[in-house]
Amino acid sequence: MPSESRATSAAARNQKVEAFRKQERAAKLRRRIIIAGIIVIAIIIVVVIVVAVTRPGTPGKAPVSSQIIPSSVTGASTAESAPKRVANTSGISGVLAWDTTGWPGDGSPHTGALQHDHVAGPVTYTELPPVGGPHSAIWMNAGVYTKPVPTERAVHNLEHGGVWITYNPNLSVADVKALTAFVSKQSLIPENGDGVTNQSNRYIDLSPWASNALPSPIVISAWGYQLRVSSPTDPRLQAFVDKFRNSQTYSPEFGGAVDGVPIETGGRAASDGGTAANPPGSAQ
Repeated sequence: MPSESRATSAAARNQKVEAFRKQERAAKLRRRIIIAGIIVIAIIIVVVIVVAVTRPGTPGKAPVSSQIIPSSVTGASTAESAPKRVANTSGISGVLAWDTTGWPGDGSPHTGALQHDHVAGPVTYTELPPVGGPHSAIWMNAGVYTKPVPTERAVHNLEHGGVWITYNPNLSVADVKALTAFVSKQSLIPENGDGVTNQSNRYIDLSPWASNALPSPIVISAWGYQLRVSSPTDPRLQAFVDKFRNSQTYSPEFGGAVDGVPIETGGRAASDGGTAANPPGSAQ
């Protein structure tokens, strides 16, 4: 082969080799860009998850992971004196009623009526879930809880006009979601009592009972009144809320707060709690 042809052939080979090397360098650069992009996306996803878990959340919607169950009460135990059952005058079929004489009113004890004493320790109630009776002097921060809450604190919320929905722990996931959605659609009520300001709450507690001992799968209670249902779509649930929640007629301490307790004592709801964060620490 003439030397000129060999030189031309070598140059062509060199060009091909150089072109191949350029392609390899470009391919490596693309792979590095893709890997870097994947890493950036992964970091963004992790940051979003961390923020979603730790941030306070939108008003009335604290993230589930931040839930704090109200603290249990300690001290000498108390047994409730059984209150008398009375006729249902609420206009809602199936509602059970107990004697609430003196509340609202003079606040004095009346034989056969629901007691309203503040006690330090656990209470043995005659009705499960209770509709009133002796209770803790410190209430709980109202909202949706995914675990059982201390009964003695929830009863104090009833005294302030709260409504408490309890359900058997074997209730279906779909029904629990429906109950949560039911709470979410209720109006927020401004709180201006017990030192709580710039705060609103739905005045509803939702929590599972500790066992399947409830008289029906779902029970909704107010001070002195109770309705037992089998379905979260029962229209009487809304009628009950409309009748008894934060009612000047039926709430013994109308205007009382269901928020504002330091979270280590009063808890922090999984969702649908107050519109502002409750204070840290514990209540004395």
